[in-house]
Amino acid sequence: MQFLDFEKPIADLYDQLEKLKENGEKSGVDVSATVSEYEQKIADTRQNIYDHLTAFQRVQLSRHPDRPYTLAYIEKMSTNFTELHGDRNVKDDKAMVGGFADLDGETVMFIGQQKGVNTKMRQLRNFGMANPEGYRKALRLMKLAERFNKPIVTLIDTPGAYPGLEAEERGQAEAIARNLFEMVKLRVPVICIVIGEGASGGALGIGIGDRVFMLENSWYTVISPENCSTILWRSWNFKEKAAEELKLTSDYMSQFGLVDGIVREPLGGAHVNPDEMAHLLKVRIKETLAELKKIDPDTRIEQRIDKFSRMGFYEEK
Repeated sequence: MQFLDFEKPIADLYDQLEKLKENGEKSGVDVSATVSEYEQKIADTRQNIYDHLTAFQRVQLSRHPDRPYTLAYIEKMSTNFTELHGDRNVKDDKAMVGGFADLDGETVMFIGQQKGVNTKMRQLRNFGMANPEGYRKALRLMKLAERFNKPIVTLIDTPGAYPGLEAEERGQAEAIARNLFEMVKLRVPVICIVIGEGASGGALGIGIGDRVFMLENSWYTVISPENCSTILWRSWNFKEKAAEELKLTSDYMSQFGLVDGIVREPLGGAHVNPDEMAHLLKVRIKETLAELKKIDPDTRIEQRIDKFSRMGFYEEK
């Protein structure tokens, strides 16, 4: 198990528990009662820590190396996933994945950013930062789903769109803007879910839908806390303060009306029990699809446009 810095009290208890079990095995002494006490201590400590998480601690959880990524959710929620590749123009962007899958008897188009599970795969996936061809591939798959009248589910998890020179040369901004323009007009139900990091236009590029949800320990904002701290204070040392000021957590996003709901995670985060997290997410997706299917496509599009048009706060002087 990998622990974050604020989980050190839990890590210490786990170390003590392991030593207790080892000593019990070596000495032949029954330590089951003490083991139960330690397990209860661990549960209580975890509950206390997770009841008082700061904004930056939730950012840390969204980046946990054991946290499930897009392909893991697709595998656990659906069957017969057929990944589709390429934007039919430049190449296949490994940071963006998508394809049709069977969700309890219903064909759904899943699309999402994919981070790597180890160093080699992180390089292959470009750390979940898509190039323009990734967003164009996503749009191609959305249009394919629309042609066959299949609902779309996007899973958002990116530190941002790739900012490299070659990405700009191939039209990164245009690719994202085109997706926003086209997604708002799709005639099929569209559900968007932030499962980890939801940074800037990289997240928005697949984030326009009839319903937008966030996992409890995900975040959604225009810039990462570290980069915000660098711009405002010329240092990463104020990233915790930046995270608080950005109001980037799921609770704030829901209060602001920027997302339609929060999917609660198992205690300790999605990585503690990926199967349970996938089940909770699947239930929310199925309930929402059933709700959206009852709405006429033209009405759905109108509601989608109104929903995003109402976002924001301003004062007239």
